[in-house]
Amino acid sequence: MTHPLDGTPAEPSRDCPLCPRLVAFRETWRAREPGWHNAPVPSFLPPEGAQAARLLVVGLAPGLRGANRTGRPFTGDYAGDLLYATLTKYGFANGRFDARPDDGLELFGTAITNGVRCVPPENKPVGAEINACRSFLTETIAGLPRLKAVVTLGKIAHDSTVRALGGRIAAHPFRHGGSSDLAALRIFSSYHCSRYNTNTGRLTTAMFEAVFADVAKFLA
Repeated sequence: MTHPLDGTPAEPSRDCPLCPRLVAFRETWRAREPGWHNAPVPSFLPPEGAQAARLLVVGLAPGLRGANRTGRPFTGDYAGDLLYATLTKYGFANGRFDARPDDGLELFGTAITNGVRCVPPENKPVGAEINACRSFLTETIAGLPRLKAVVTLGKIAHDSTVRALGGRIAAHPFRHGGSSDLAALRIFSSYHCSRYNTNTGRLTTAMFEAVFADVAKFLA
């Protein structure tokens, strides 16, 4: 996938060298689990391609045994169970999610990406890594010509998206269930659908679904 105007890559190469710490972590896991994806995880697009996406979901980064293993965002860990069930409920996916990249899952008018494309140690990217990867987020957004809404999952994804769109964090602060208009898009923010957030009660299924109910209403 490239920017439709100037051909700039919207996805990092398999051996992207930008973040030394993430490269070292990636190489460690390539040696340990050679059958895993172990590379930057590309955006997940609807079958019709980037031009069909009116909604973009932005997560934090691939999970070690989730997308880093399977190669598809939010596939193989708990966060995907809640995300794809919710997308299906509100008409953004076909309900065939089985936590495998060959499960037949398709998105409807929706794309999914991460603010950081490589798995970070302990699921915690540092600021330099978030900043280095933002160019790919910027180009991904630019390559979705019909985009109207963005859901940001967690503060890091939210802040990076705001910066990618040229906005100021102070003018578009993160809060669960919040929304803000920027660069002709509406940004909806949610706590991340991680097992930690749901187990601690910070995020309930009802709270998460309410965000996508608002998105569906907006896009309708």
